[in-house]
Amino acid sequence: MTKRRYLFLVLILGTLTALSPFSIDMYLPAFQDIAKSLHTTTSRVDQSLASFFIGLAVGQLIYGPLMDRFGRKRPLYFGLSVYIMASAGCFLSSSVEMLIAIRVLQAIGSCAAGVASIAMVRDLFPVKDNAKVFALLFLVLGASPLLAPTAGSYLADALGWQSVFVVLLGIGVLIFLAVIFTLPESYKPDPDYSLKPGPILNNFLQVIRNPQFYTYAIAGSVAFCGLFAYVAGSPLVFMDIFDLSKKEYGWVFAGLSVGFIGSSQINSLLIKYFKSEQIVKVALTAQVIIGILFLTGAINGWYGLAGTLVMIFMVLCCVGLINPNTAALSMAPFAKNAGVASALLGTMQLGLGAAASFGISIFSSRSAMPMAAIMAVSSAIALCVLLTGRRNIVQRVEANPSVRAGGH
Repeated sequence: MTKRRYLFLVLILGTLTALSPFSIDMYLPAFQDIAKSLHTTTSRVDQSLASFFIGLAVGQLIYGPLMDRFGRKRPLYFGLSVYIMASAGCFLSSSVEMLIAIRVLQAIGSCAAGVASIAMVRDLFPVKDNAKVFALLFLVLGASPLLAPTAGSYLADALGWQSVFVVLLGIGVLIFLAVIFTLPESYKPDPDYSLKPGPILNNFLQVIRNPQFYTYAIAGSVAFCGLFAYVAGSPLVFMDIFDLSKKEYGWVFAGLSVGFIGSSQINSLLIKYFKSEQIVKVALTAQVIIGILFLTGAINGWYGLAGTLVMIFMVLCCVGLINPNTAALSMAPFAKNAGVASALLGTMQLGLGAAASFGISIFSSRSAMPMAAIMAVSSAIALCVLLTGRRNIVQRVEANPSVRAGGH
């Protein structure tokens, strides 16, 4: 594969990966406007974010088997079509209940892009390059938190919050056309792959029983809750508590995202000298320490705006190091069931993300404490899962030397 072809594929797959995050980040600055327009509260609008995460989690389980049966592109066409129609529905929403419901459909459509992109990394690139490719995807993914909230804030100010969903509809159409005309099919349809409930369940069980998968998928997904807590809690913390304007919030969100994006790119350098397992362990340990400091400070009122920004920035740096490596390590053992493995990985991340987001909307207070608590607790649980799972992997390799842990 030529370097130009390599970078082109990374760009297309990165764009697919970014569709769901862009759909999340772009409307965040408009929460107050949506609440006022639909005669509800910001916390109630926050539930449309939780419903989006639920839709993503459910959709992952649908598309995984479909992409292993019919190839990657046909289910992707269907998902993008649903996304485009649901974006139009969000634009037409006349109540917060309608918005919450249609966001589920929008998420189910968009997650086809996420499942396809992760599975196609496994299809198109050597296993040894997966962590590097995932890090490059994060570079493209970085356009979402850098551009989406700022663009959303200006759109909402100039044209109203509904304009955000018009733009998302247009983005969906452009991605659909790019997939049709530029993205190769990376996996041939498998007519022997059964879509009956029994065989599908068996395929999921085969994946989830793999110690390497469940260790890194669960640890990475739980640690990722810190990012979801930030996304869900940031409108409340920065606009309601610290009284930032929509535009100021957009710029703050973009600035903090540099930590997440930058550390994921630093990871590309680190994996030349360290194994992915080592990077995950160190970064997760650091995330636990930072999360505890953030929670302690939030309880005692130590942090103003500047202190809160610093603590969130450091947590996002840790997440940026952890996620590309746990994704690569989770997917490494699979070729035939890459679609199912990708779907399970996404479902874990987004299901837990929905729980974190819903927790923020329910336990909101006039402080950053709910956000900090989720960051601290999820990090500690993730580290326990990692340490326990690593022992299971080592024992499995010792019992069967032909089984490799799949590290980088």
